[in-house]
Amino acid sequence: MALEDAKTQVDTAITRKGRRGLAYENAFGGVTSFLRRTLTKDLTGVDLAITGVPFDQAVTNRPGTRLGPRAIREASALQAFDAPYGWGYSPLELFDIVDYGDLAFDYAAVAEFPAVLQAHIAGILAAGAGCIALGGDHSISLPILRAHAAVHGPLALVQFDAHTDTWADDDPTRIDHGTMFGKAVHEGLIDPARSVQIGIRTDNPDTMGITVLDAPFVHEHGPTATVMRIKEVVGQAPAYLSFDIDALDPAFAPGTGTPVWGGLSSAQAAAMLRGLRGLNIVGADVVEVSPPFDPTGITAIAGAHVAMELICLWGWNKREQDGADT
Repeated sequence: MALEDAKTQVDTAITRKGRRGLAYENAFGGVTSFLRRTLTKDLTGVDLAITGVPFDQAVTNRPGTRLGPRAIREASALQAFDAPYGWGYSPLELFDIVDYGDLAFDYAAVAEFPAVLQAHIAGILAAGAGCIALGGDHSISLPILRAHAAVHGPLALVQFDAHTDTWADDDPTRIDHGTMFGKAVHEGLIDPARSVQIGIRTDNPDTMGITVLDAPFVHEHGPTATVMRIKEVVGQAPAYLSFDIDALDPAFAPGTGTPVWGGLSSAQAAAMLRGLRGLNIVGADVVEVSPPFDPTGITAIAGAHVAMELICLWGWNKREQDGADT
């Protein structure tokens, strides 16, 4: 198979005969799914499901991340031709990975949303598949963590972000994209001693026991030293990786609701994500991509690349355990 197969390949999201392999249809055409994976609600035999969560009703500043999953899927068409660079293996050819589509929910029943999302993710996990979510605002991580913790117990959180998202919030009825990890600590969903936040550059004195490697730390010490510290903290605990696209500096990801200068470069993020191979990643998300604030589309492209790296991280240990060939 090669790019010349674009002459005959089209709509592979719904015409593919099998779930594995790269896709060579024209990047600018065809039914959109993440990385041209099969678009299906059938999880039989699926190793990993990618699902979109187009929710942005918990934002504190600029809305628009409800359009993130669609934009990330569209941007990912550029990556469907090749094995991911720098990994030495191709999860798209090694595992049964599907696009499970988006969560269905009543946009006007906001209070019901967390339970609906938790049940959605729990259904994926109950089918034996792993899950990577495309947001949506960052509040979606809390219901997703609840579903994962129900299976794995308290998780290590690896969070790339400009904000700690642990601000005080004692009201269980509030849905806020800046307080959900504080609630996750209080609910026992994450173990602060095993958790780490990378790229932080907003003030929040109460770390809740979570290790913070802020953006100046990364700039001063570099990705390699940062990765070493992350691995020291997390160890082999089951880990959930949440990547808020505003971890990147606005120069690399302007399309987000709460941009903060002085952030990570895309090169730093790529080096760190690849360096984290070997962590016991059981679930992940990439959130806060807001296409209306980025006419160039580079934020969605960054989100699609992050999601590919998350797939690679998820598959790394599974590949080793299964003794699979690259």
